[in-house]
Amino acid sequence: MSCRLLQLSWLFSLLLGLTPTLAAPPALIPAPRQLCWTTEAFALRGRIQVSTTAETTTALADSIVAFVRQQGAQAERTPANNEPSSSVIQLALEPAGQFHQQPEGYSLTVSKRGIQLTAATEQGLFWGYRTLQQLLQTRPTLSFAGCRITDYPAFPIRGLLHDTGRSFIPLDTLYRHLAVLSRYKLNTFHWHLTEDLAWRLALDSLPQLTAASSMLRDPGKFYSKAQVRELLAFCRARHIQVIPEIDMPGHSAAFKRAIGFDMQSEQGKKTVKQVLREVCALFEGPYVHLGSDEVTIRDPSFLPAMAAVVQASGKQVLGWYPGGTLDSTTIRQLWMSSKPPLPSMRIIESRNLYLNHFATQADLISLFQRNLGDVPAATPRHLGAIAAIWNDRRPSNTGQLELLNGLYPALLTLAERAWRGGGQPETQAGVVLTNPAAFEEFEQRLLTHKRRYFSAQLFPYVRQSHQQWRILAPFPNNGDLTASFPPEQGKLDFPGVAATGATVYLRHTWGPGVVRAYVENAQPNHTAYAYTAVYSPKRQQVGLWANFHNYGRSEKDASPPAGAWDYKGSRLWLNGVLVPPPSWQQAGLLPTGLEQPYRDEPYEAREPTPVWLNKGWNQVLIKLPVGAFSTPEYRLVKWMFTCALVRQQAGQWEAADELIFAPEHYSPLPLVP
Repeated sequence: MSCRLLQLSWLFSLLLGLTPTLAAPPALIPAPRQLCWTTEAFALRGRIQVSTTAETTTALADSIVAFVRQQGAQAERTPANNEPSSSVIQLALEPAGQFHQQPEGYSLTVSKRGIQLTAATEQGLFWGYRTLQQLLQTRPTLSFAGCRITDYPAFPIRGLLHDTGRSFIPLDTLYRHLAVLSRYKLNTFHWHLTEDLAWRLALDSLPQLTAASSMLRDPGKFYSKAQVRELLAFCRARHIQVIPEIDMPGHSAAFKRAIGFDMQSEQGKKTVKQVLREVCALFEGPYVHLGSDEVTIRDPSFLPAMAAVVQASGKQVLGWYPGGTLDSTTIRQLWMSSKPPLPSMRIIESRNLYLNHFATQADLISLFQRNLGDVPAATPRHLGAIAAIWNDRRPSNTGQLELLNGLYPALLTLAERAWRGGGQPETQAGVVLTNPAAFEEFEQRLLTHKRRYFSAQLFPYVRQSHQQWRILAPFPNNGDLTASFPPEQGKLDFPGVAATGATVYLRHTWGPGVVRAYVENAQPNHTAYAYTAVYSPKRQQVGLWANFHNYGRSEKDASPPAGAWDYKGSRLWLNGVLVPPPSWQQAGLLPTGLEQPYRDEPYEAREPTPVWLNKGWNQVLIKLPVGAFSTPEYRLVKWMFTCALVRQQAGQWEAADELIFAPEHYSPLPLVP
């Protein structure tokens, strides 16, 4: 049966309400470039033989043997010239084969007789193995799903930056995150090791750099060279390259406290050169990142001199852009949209990929829809993308780091986009869902992975493609955030737009010139209304997650005042009854610095509010005033809302899936204050 006919037969049986004769195919992330499902499957029974044509790939063959044994089956590695049995997994390394220009590409064929995995490089074979792991299915029998795959990535650099300079991240957490990177074919770990607050990399020649007395946060916590070598070995085995960043000459107050002089001084330059030689000797990868952003360059020779040291050590230099002047051979990592890269630059995309500014639900839509570096696929100039988590505001623990930044759902979405390529400019799509069918298909795969692989992890994403809203064109409020407008009297006959999502931006954090949101040409001092009707098949209690601000992890955002959702006067009515805000744990806190962690201000960090839904249609009305787009309480005012109806399932919060959202069924009710 052809691939197309197989897919259609399975879908047709679902549409008829019949039980399909074929199990649903496994959910793969990232989706392969070419994929054909077949009716066959490779059953894990008997003794599975794993063979390889190259001595260099025996470690991978052993990994496959171990994976098969973990499923309760028998397996062993055998020489490639052995007589093949009917249960064999064959690895073939073909440097001059079809993937000779795609070093991370692979082909994978799974039939009832065996599995054939072919690539031009060990890395390509390894990514094929990662796909094979996701093909495991338990029904109707334990097997690998039958398919034919030809696959390779759109971009060669796909990764994550962790800021361990500001906040120390324990090694076990880093290893857990690195394992996820590898599982989803993300091949780069950008390790930001030094900051104003602390220097985290131990060096033999300058042990005072990691003295506790020089650290302003997490004093005494750093990474020894032995620990670095162990982490590099862990990454090497999983085909992850590590890019160390020694930020200079900015973000270097910890260096000055420890050494006693500024990096740009004459003695400072000698010391930094010494540092770089030791760093280059320690890290085996091809790159060293010199930072170079957010600083006044007093000595124009400083960065060229440091770049020369790195290049003399056989490494390529990376630097932020905008940033200090570096020569044309330097790869620039983009962090600000307002200053486009020069046409000659080789670039890595990090613009609007700072997860510490993400509102997970809405920005995940934007990440899924966007292109990377303004191109659909790599060119000699456009190398890929690195998402980043900056820990400016102290997290209370590493769990909060994962939860509030939506780490795991964001990584899986980045893996999909960076591997598959494509997408639209953020000014054209942004957080406005432009292809609902494509997003819903990805969302189903994402949630399958959440339930299968992240049941014990913090995965703060719930289904939202079914959540439909109507947003009325904003009314001018002349700075009076308490002003009432006709929708509160049940009058809805005003222009508006349809919106989708559990979190909806009316105006994105970065404004319409950077990321498109649902209100075109959004202006301050306006009040908008969003509404929908929610059908429940029975009277029931569910959890409500509601918020009207995304608490930036790099911001001194104030905690909401007692008795209010925010400082904007936002309100939410369910069936005409005002839903009260939580009793905030640190109500009214106006932090003067970044050392006070959030507690229950972000909705992800608290239990949902219990609410009752009536059987039939329930009415939801949300009032969304906004004044200035920057205030003493919020440097970055976010005109947005989160409204998700959830329940706990298998230890995770999930959308209450039986509910139907339909704004056309909204019937205005008298509002109870």
